[in-house]
Amino acid sequence: MKPAARMAHLRPHFFATLNARLAVLQSEGRDIIRLDEGSPDMPPARQIVDTLVQAATRPDSHSYQPHRGPNALRAAWAGWYMSQFGVELDPETEITPLLGSKEGIFHLSLALLDPGDLALVPNPGYVTYTRGALFAGAQVQPFALLPELGYLPDLQAIPAEVLSRAKIMWLNYPNNPTAATASLEFFQRAVSLARQYGFLLCHDAAYIRINFAERRGPSLLQVPGAKEVAVEFNTLSKSHNMAGWRTGALLGNPQVVRTLFTLKTNADSSHFLPIFEASISALTGDQAWLEERNEVYRQRRDVVLGGLKELGLKVQQPEASLYIWTPVPEGWTGEEFAVAALEKAGVSLTPGTVFGSGGEGFLRLSITAPIERLQQAMQRLKDWLG
Repeated sequence: MKPAARMAHLRPHFFATLNARLAVLQSEGRDIIRLDEGSPDMPPARQIVDTLVQAATRPDSHSYQPHRGPNALRAAWAGWYMSQFGVELDPETEITPLLGSKEGIFHLSLALLDPGDLALVPNPGYVTYTRGALFAGAQVQPFALLPELGYLPDLQAIPAEVLSRAKIMWLNYPNNPTAATASLEFFQRAVSLARQYGFLLCHDAAYIRINFAERRGPSLLQVPGAKEVAVEFNTLSKSHNMAGWRTGALLGNPQVVRTLFTLKTNADSSHFLPIFEASISALTGDQAWLEERNEVYRQRRDVVLGGLKELGLKVQQPEASLYIWTPVPEGWTGEEFAVAALEKAGVSLTPGTVFGSGGEGFLRLSITAPIERLQQAMQRLKDWLG
C-alpha cells in the first residue's frame, strides 16, 4: 500500500528511534543515564494526583467530554494567566483545550496553511513547527537564532519580501533547545512586525514556568494588542510535571482559536474528564510548589554546568527551561559525540542537529534526572574522555 505523498515530509521522530536503540542496550544489561528527552521526572503536586484519582472513581467520569472542556477549565486557564502574567483572556472565545501543546502546534499548521503558504520557523527549533507546515503542503523558511543575540533572531534581518509572504511565524521562549529567554521588549517588536506584515505570530510557551532568575519571563500576550495578531500555546507538561497527561491550551486570537477548535472536533474526541478536573486543580491550586521544584532544577543545572566546564566546554548558564545547550568537544560533530557518549559512556544526549542545521556542533542536555545520576553522568563523560 503506497503512503500518501504528504508522508514523504515525515520521518519517525528522533526520540522514537532513540527509544528503540535504548531498549536494545538496556536488554543487554547496560545502565543508561538519559539526559536526552525533556520529560520531567518529578511528579505533580499531591492535590493534582488526588483530584485525578477521586474523579476517576466516579461512575459518571467516563463518557465523552465537550471539545472545549468544562467551563471551569477555561476559567482556570484565564485565572492562571491573570495571576501569573496580568493577561486578561475571555474563556468563551480566547481559550481552547489541547491534548498537549504538540498536538495543537501540528494541527494549527493544518488548520491555517494551504499548499504554497510560507511558515517562518526558528533554526535551531522544535521540529514540529517544520513538520506540521510541510505536512500541510506549505513552504518553510528558517530564520537563525543567533548566539551573539542570546539566541534571539534578528527580526530586521529577515527580508521584507519573505515577511510579506509569511502566513505564520513561530517563536519559543524560554527556548527549546537553547534555553534562551526573551524580554517583553523583544515580544513587542515581534508583535509590531506581525501587525506590519499581516502574519500570525505563534508563541510556544511550554517552559514559561521553569525559571531560575528572580524575575519571571513574560508571556507574549502581555504585549498590548497582541491578541489581534498572535496566539500562545501553553501546556501543563513542563510547568506542572504532567508531560504524560497531555493537557494544554491555545490562547489568544479568537478567530484562530475558533479555527483550531473546528479542526479538533473532526480530529479527536476531547479528553478524559478526570484529566480535565486535575488540570483545573493544577491551575487553581497553590502554586508555591513550582518554586520549590524550580530550585531542584537549579541545583541540577549547576551540577551539569560544573561537569561540562571540567570537560573544558564553554557553556552559557541558562536562566530557564529544562535544558543546557553546550558545544561539543573540538573534533566532533554533535551526532558523532552523542552516538559515542551513548555507546562508550552510557550517557544519552540529544545532538543539536535534531533541531535543525543551526544546531550543528552542539548538544542539548536535559536536567530531568536526580542530582546523583547527573553527577554520575558527568563523571562517566570525564572518565571516557580522559
